[in-house]
Amino acid sequence: MKWQNALKDYQSYLKIEKGLSKNSIESYTRDVQKLMRFLADNESPIDPTQIDGEEIQFFIYEVSKELNARSQSRLISGLRSFFDYLIAEKYRTINPTELIEMPRLGRKLPEVLSEVEIDQIIKTIDLSHPQGERNRALLETLYGSGLRVTELITLKISDLFFENGFIKVHGKGNKERYIPINELNQKYIEIYIKDIRVHIPRVKGFEDTLFLNRNGKQLSRNMIFIILKDLAQKAGIKKKISPHTFRHSFATHLLEKGADLRAIQQMLGHESITTTEIYMHLDRTFLKEVLEKYHPRK
Repeated sequence: MKWQNALKDYQSYLKIEKGLSKNSIESYTRDVQKLMRFLADNESPIDPTQIDGEEIQFFIYEVSKELNARSQSRLISGLRSFFDYLIAEKYRTINPTELIEMPRLGRKLPEVLSEVEIDQIIKTIDLSHPQGERNRALLETLYGSGLRVTELITLKISDLFFENGFIKVHGKGNKERYIPINELNQKYIEIYIKDIRVHIPRVKGFEDTLFLNRNGKQLSRNMIFIILKDLAQKAGIKKKISPHTFRHSFATHLLEKGADLRAIQQMLGHESITTTEIYMHLDRTFLKEVLEKYHPRK
């Protein structure tokens, strides 16, 4: 079995069977391609059905010189998934990565903006500019509903159920979930749709896309990063932020106000509660207040 053929079949599996997004498929593909390049550079003719743990271990050892622990862990995980696929398809009986230990990772806490900092960024938006109303609406949605950047830019008008107070989001693996949306956020979206979006040229294929660029097409992920970076700089925010920072802030602020972790998990679209638990990095003052409020021995 040739590597290219195995990789092509694996990509189809990730898309059709697993329902992963284009970005996720590309990430898994890169993991396998790194191993393929390494074998080619070392003139190793071994195919994906015959490669063993020792060969994989040597590969990991060599690439680890250029990768941090988190990147190494991601690479091992990606390769493990690929060989699990080969086992499922009866090409192999053993996963050569199963005895390879993951590097120890420190708990990396996400950067979080305070409520004041978020207000500062949004107030910096120039509403006299045609894109101002759009940017306010999209940032309010990013923070108000805790969306991933891809979920934000692919949001459609037909996904808005304002009469019920919800929006429908297409998350990872094209899984749908419904998220509450507050009245203020609805107001800003409606202003954008009625006063700004209506004047943007209609481009075939993007008629239902909510947030459009000036040419009538879907905004890119990179454009959201640029908008945020520019606004943060103007607002004097020194933290290194990204669209995901708003998502982290959404979850953290809800938790600080006493929201249930399970409810936050559902809104964020996390499959495992363990992923959501990273937002438990709260200050001790808040934890003391929770204890005093809910413990029976207060």
